[in-house]
Amino acid sequence: MLRVSINLGNPVLAQGTPAAPTGVTVDIAREVGARLGVPVELVCFDAAHRSFEALVSGTTDLCFLAIEPARAESVAFTAPYVEIEGVYVVPDASPITGPADVDRPGVRVAVNGGSAYDLFLTRTLREATLVRGEDGIESFREQGLEAVAGIRQPMTAFVAENPDLRLVEERFMAIRQAVGTTRDRSPATVGFLGELVEELKKTGFVADSLRRAGQADVTVAPPATPQTH
Repeated sequence: MLRVSINLGNPVLAQGTPAAPTGVTVDIAREVGARLGVPVELVCFDAAHRSFEALVSGTTDLCFLAIEPARAESVAFTAPYVEIEGVYVVPDASPITGPADVDRPGVRVAVNGGSAYDLFLTRTLREATLVRGEDGIESFREQGLEAVAGIRQPMTAFVAENPDLRLVEERFMAIRQAVGTTRDRSPATVGFLGELVEELKKTGFVADSLRRAGQADVTVAPPATPQTH
């Protein structure tokens, strides 16, 4: 049995319900199982940090997470299969017009705790304050914060429903989503996963899966270079 963490908290990569998840991560997980000739158990979570914790605790064998240094200490990642963007949403009257405007004293940024953009902003912000919660958008609204960070597609939808808000168009990070397993796996196992990801990108498997999920605007990652493969 191949046990796979699926993060339903990222609507770009996984949709549906815990009982019937869909999306590109689900398709890749099932393809890995098919190549290995083993059944796949999809273990669904509502946040990236829970998906990560399940892998490192041994509850699952495979995960789909953004490559981040704090995670790479425990997770052996493939090269990315897709790249998505981290962006800010601010009140419409905010003076913030670009990512550089966010990192200033007095600016509070809501994030989903343990997300890729939380980890990235923890490393890179010097003056702004991060406000972590289970739901960054909820924290942003309830506490009247200056900005909220998130993934471009759901943030764009959020702004479309709230005319008092504005999307900061320039991304603050590229989020490189990859397949991961624990670092105690054999080099052959990690190599197999890396080669499969490259094949699925090259053959159009990833692009087709994204299209079926209504996520055709998501960027398939470029082929891995010899240094990262």
